[in-house]
Amino acid sequence: MRAINDIDALIREFRGYLTLQRGFSKNTAEAYTFDVNRLIDYLSESGTALRDVTYEVLQNFAAVLYDLGIADSSRKRVLCGLKTFFKFLRRAGYIEHDPSVLLETPRLGRKLPEVLTVEEIDALIEAIDMESAEGERNRAIIETLYGCGLRVSELVNLEISKVSIPDEYIVVRGKGDKERMVPASPVAMECIASYLAGSRGNVKEKPGASGILFLNRRGNRLTRQMVFIIIRRLAEEAGIRKIISPHTLRHSFATHLLEGGANLRAIQQMLGHEDIATTEIYIHLDSSRLREEILLHHPRNLRRS
Repeated sequence: MRAINDIDALIREFRGYLTLQRGFSKNTAEAYTFDVNRLIDYLSESGTALRDVTYEVLQNFAAVLYDLGIADSSRKRVLCGLKTFFKFLRRAGYIEHDPSVLLETPRLGRKLPEVLTVEEIDALIEAIDMESAEGERNRAIIETLYGCGLRVSELVNLEISKVSIPDEYIVVRGKGDKERMVPASPVAMECIASYLAGSRGNVKEKPGASGILFLNRRGNRLTRQMVFIIIRRLAEEAGIRKIISPHTLRHSFATHLLEGGANLRAIQQMLGHEDIATTEIYIHLDSSRLREEILLHHPRNLRRS
């Protein structure tokens, strides 16, 4: 068995395993290594060596997370990260047995995402001040998020060379560093073309942002937080009271496609979901909205009310 002498070096090796062998994103790798360090601190306080961790030790650690009031979704991520860590330790020859095999993660209730109506999408776009320096860019951002169903991380890393305006498609790099081709709406392509011919050409790219489509006024790539702020401000201007984020536009894209009769497999491919079960939430969402319509408009319910 390989000796565990330097915890910091072990964490770096684990991080390399996540990104190079497992193909996890930088954000996921950071989250998992943060959670492993949290376990290391717990083991240090309890005087337990990493090699001596048992299923019972991990159960106690999970109980501590629960007692601290950490949400089920966050605890699930922590425990998933730890299971990946111990699987890595066993495969790399640091331990003989994986103590996390029987460790259960919290079961999460399926929460239906917030969705905007087509009218609310229109109101969001109409709230953009097209006379401002960022008007063209912000219009292109909204149309691309909604017209292509992108994750915000895919949007901020989108490269100009990956946008084919004549053919109306874009190539995005999604989770696990996997690329997929996404058809784009003609409106989104028109907005991107207008942005490229206008304000985008007046911005001088900073190092690290060369070739990136969406930049801030200083020439740096937009952050996810900045896109979040842009959308929240537009929602306020449009009088939309729903709590929305960039992901709301992705949910709206998928829901409106499904309502329009699109095939679930096609939606799965456009969203970049590995598992069709992830896409199936939109069936539940559509069914929920259908039920609301029935309750509102069915003659039996109207007579009852």
